[in-house]
Amino acid sequence: MRWSLLIGLIPLMAVETTAQIAFKFAADQALPMTLDLPWIERLVLAPWVYVALASHAAFFGIYMLLIKHAPIGPVFAASHLDIVSVTLFSIYILGDRLTTTQAIGCCAIVAGVLVLAATETEG
Repeated sequence: MRWSLLIGLIPLMAVETTAQIAFKFAADQALPMTLDLPWIERLVLAPWVYVALASHAAFFGIYMLLIKHAPIGPVFAASHLDIVSVTLFSIYILGDRLTTTQAIGCCAIVAGVLVLAATETEG
């Protein structure tokens, strides 16, 4: 059961991480935000918007499949691991800096998911 949960959580985290990164790139492409027709056009023509929407749709499908076949606690908690993966992406690819508070928060998220997964009983 735990291996099948892990196998399902990897694509779940991957598509949600992709969605969050795509939203960041879409926002960059749509700048400056002016709330007028040219801005809406820039937003609609930004390919990253469609990557983000497709990724969110995939996330929803995978999430629904997982909660049908696995305990809800670990699945729900693990669905928020994208916070950690997006943080790591932004550090290594975008050059962001990690603060001590952010590092503690990321460790707490991972620890929480591991504790929930380890203590969840089937049934």
